Amino acid sequence: MGFLTGKTVIITGGGKAVLEDGRAGSIGYGIAIAYAKEGANIVITGRNKKKLDDAKAELESLYGIKVLPLQADISAGADNAAIAADVVKQTMEAFGRIDVLINNAQASASGVTLEQHTVEQFDLALYSGLYATFHYMQACYPYLKETKGCVINFASGAGLFGNYGQCAYAAAKEGIRGLSRVAATEWGRDGINVNVICPLAWTAQLENFKKNYPDAFEKNVHMPPMGHYADPEKDIGRACVQLANPDFKYLTGETLTLEGGMGLRP
Repeated sequence: MGFLTGKTVIITGGGKAVLEDGRAGSIGYGIAIAYAKEGANIVITGRNKKKLDDAKAELESLYGIKVLPLQADISAGADNAAIAADVVKQTMEAFGRIDVLINNAQASASGVTLEQHTVEQFDLALYSGLYATFHYMQACYPYLKETKGCVINFASGAGLFGNYGQCAYAAAKEGIRGLSRVAATEWGRDGINVNVICPLAWTAQLENFKKNYPDAFEKNVHMPPMGHYADPEKDIGRACVQLANPDFKYLTGETLTLEGGMGLRP
């Protein structure tokens, strides 16, 4: 049994995705596998019901944990506070506690230059990423305070380095970094650990991007110095597991960069 047995994690954007070689093909699913191996009960959200149901079936059969799949979409024009509150309500009804919130979900129209970006495309990135992070953090706060839990948010090198064709995505991710720093300041006294990871993982989406848009891939995606991309489960998922360990409380408030298996760099 793992050290997270009996604890509950919410992972946004946790539907099943696999690479051509069969490994976890999305960051959210890789994180879910890592937490399942440590015995945690898992709540996964997303827009695609089949991917959520597939994740539930595989995780429960392989690791003997409980998975609650919830279709949820934070988007422009929706009652987003109510959507996040309902996810939290169902989580508490199913498991009675929340120990970890991982805000991983993000949609965007990458490859569109700033002058060509539409308001709708900008809203897509901000609502699915920044607003979703805000609403889930607010909804989970009372329960994280009870468990002295942790929040793990996801930003990106797109914001840190200004990637071409990713203006809305970068804006959303930089907003998440700022929001996380404020939360670390305000919630530290409640015993809540707040961190940000800026990953570069090899995912099914990136695999397809390289296959379908090789020129854009070459412009935007650069090989990390170690010569390989991070694995969604073994690198990023395990980093998220470690950040849920009480022994890692000293990292509160830091931004962590994960590059191709290099580990964490405060």
